[in-house]
Amino acid sequence: MKKALVIGINDYPAAPLRGAVNDAECVSEILKVNGNDTTNFQIKSLYNIKTRSELLTEITDFFKIGADMGLLYFAGHGYVNELGGFIVTPDYKKYDEGIAMNDILALANLSPISNKILVFDCCKSGVFGIPTLGGNITPINKGISILTACREDEPAKEINGHGVFTNLLIEGLKGGAADVRGHISPGGLYAYIDQALGAHEQRPVFKTNVTEFVELRSINPQVQLKILRRLTKYFKSPSDLLQLNPSFEYTNSHDVPHDVVEPHADEKNVSIFKDLQKLESVGLLVPVGEEHMYFAAMNSKACQLTALGHHYWRLVREGKI
Repeated sequence: MKKALVIGINDYPAAPLRGAVNDAECVSEILKVNGNDTTNFQIKSLYNIKTRSELLTEITDFFKIGADMGLLYFAGHGYVNELGGFIVTPDYKKYDEGIAMNDILALANLSPISNKILVFDCCKSGVFGIPTLGGNITPINKGISILTACREDEPAKEINGHGVFTNLLIEGLKGGAADVRGHISPGGLYAYIDQALGAHEQRPVFKTNVTEFVELRSINPQVQLKILRRLTKYFKSPSDLLQLNPSFEYTNSHDVPHDVVEPHADEKNVSIFKDLQKLESVGLLVPVGEEHMYFAAMNSKACQLTALGHHYWRLVREGKI
């Protein structure tokens, strides 16, 4: 069971935002279902909640639930002073700006939820887990992953009514951050966002303490799993070469206008070659001595697994695919 609490606040009296609620709505929608339309997270969405007391009650209650995975997302203002970092609520005042980020982390640490993911699109959000005044630090316990829009001394930018960070987060959840199997993890999301931010000043922060793979969302895989599972069939060891010849190329047939050479297209080899071409398209193998798989077959060369191909070969052998 996967549950999420998604929060967006625009209505700050002195400093209203334009994109926080938009971002929260988009995150809610993308998390509800996977790429194949199966149910993903059960969502509770809160928009423009007014007071610190209300918001703290909602967050506290969320971390008391039982679930395999719980995701807390916040878009709004963040603030840091000498006492630490805070997510800001509309009733803020000096030295009572909102909810301390370390208090949220403490609630996550105490939660019975197996895996907790904290995602914050607000200024100074990278302060999560950093010591407060006096050197007190809240640990990041096992099963917690934190993904923030920026470092502890940076603003989180809005462009065209959306947060820069959340816009990339959503693109990653749509599939940009997926691995070959179609799985999207917090670490994969961080890598995608960090690379995509490019020249923007803000840099995302990722902190985690997990011992198992955590999947936020899945999409249809780039290569069918049944084809991935054939890696160990085609390559008995990850360092093997797979010898090719013209019989692997379906166009090398009398049925196609073509200079046909021996050996002619063979149905079994053609089927294997189609799998190999799909595996090459996602970077799991490469032709040896030729630029394209077609020429590797027609010139009786070979193909071999890449470093990434070695990784997926091991996953197949270990029964993880």
